[in-house]
Amino acid sequence: MKEKISELIAKMTLEEKASMCSGVGAWHTKAIDRLDIPAIMMSDGPHGLRKVIEHENGKNQTVEAVCFPPAVNLASTWNQDLVRDVGKAIGEECQAEDISIILGPAANIKRSPLCGRNFEYLSEDPYLSTELAKSHIKGVQSQGVGTSLKHFVANNQEHMRMSVNEIIDERTLREIYLSSFETAAKEAQPWTIMCAYNKVNGDFCSEHPYLLTQILREEWGFEGFVMSDWGAINERVDGLKSGLELEMPSSDGIGEKKIIQAVKDGSLQVELLDEAVRRILNIVFTAVEKKKNEKSYVKNEHHQHAKKTAEESIVLLKNEDEILPLQKEKKIVVIGEFAKKPRYQGGGSSHIKPFKVDGPLEEIQRMTNTKVEYTPGYCIDKDETDDQLIKEAKEKAQNCDIAIIFAGLPDRY
Repeated sequence: MKEKISELIAKMTLEEKASMCSGVGAWHTKAIDRLDIPAIMMSDGPHGLRKVIEHENGKNQTVEAVCFPPAVNLASTWNQDLVRDVGKAIGEECQAEDISIILGPAANIKRSPLCGRNFEYLSEDPYLSTELAKSHIKGVQSQGVGTSLKHFVANNQEHMRMSVNEIIDERTLREIYLSSFETAAKEAQPWTIMCAYNKVNGDFCSEHPYLLTQILREEWGFEGFVMSDWGAINERVDGLKSGLELEMPSSDGIGEKKIIQAVKDGSLQVELLDEAVRRILNIVFTAVEKKKNEKSYVKNEHHQHAKKTAEESIVLLKNEDEILPLQKEKKIVVIGEFAKKPRYQGGGSSHIKPFKVDGPLEEIQRMTNTKVEYTPGYCIDKDETDDQLIKEAKEKAQNCDIAIIFAGLPDRY
């Protein structure tokens, strides 16, 4: 493959080389038909496949998939084999949907409880985080599908996420924030790594030679390519010089023009551009080689696998008066609208459109020997307290042996 890629680069024009360093639309790499270079598609993850089909009328469609427990739950299992199996199942779904790279796992440290992405970050402990990220990557990539370990590095808050400057001393950076990525990058060799939006010690992660070249490549031996988080590019040429090969999504030619001009005026060596293209083409052709002829999976089997994983992720803090396990003969009331409309994942780019959801109320009713009462207690769509709903919940609780309360925050939070 190396010889083939070298021959292709030798045949490419400057404009074609620059175009390879930018995506096409939101989800594809660039194809060059005259050289038989195909495009490959990537998609959001990491706790399931979020494939978006773009339509010309602007009404995009998300493909149904199996929603696995998010990373916060996976890490609560402390089970590397289970996490690897989740990755394997997600890889099978990617193959079935012609997805070559899934964007995940996310190995950032849970530093603040206010971070909106904590649900898709594995742990506050760097050892647990990097070991489980490694297992997830190996599981996905065992199916011939690439991963994108993200968001490199120190993306630990949502407030001012695109501009915050994280000031971190060397020891802390090494022992906590980089350590959360290191073993996964070294031992699992994800096909790609996604840089973060933020700055670290004054430089954007998208143009940080110390992080992207010295540490990632020279120290850790990372062999894939680095892509930007969506819209994380600051100065395209500086990013390329620092070790960021692929800009995502497309900037409608703006980034490409800057690269072309930099080569022409001598501020960017064409050899550095060639190396970036080489890294991208290596992954593109690896993805093509690893495409499977058999592209189906049994959704219900994956759904049962997701259920087993969710069960193992449950953490019991205290079992007062040995109330658990619940006695099926007792009179039970279920309180809370979340019992009918469960909040089973976080929001944003990793939001999966599940083909099936098992509702808690229905499952409790199925497993008990007596009639299960239900009352909403509150309205998910309103922030105000509803005194009447609370009154009804109190009355039903007083007439039952056990009250199971489902509480939480709705999607808008």
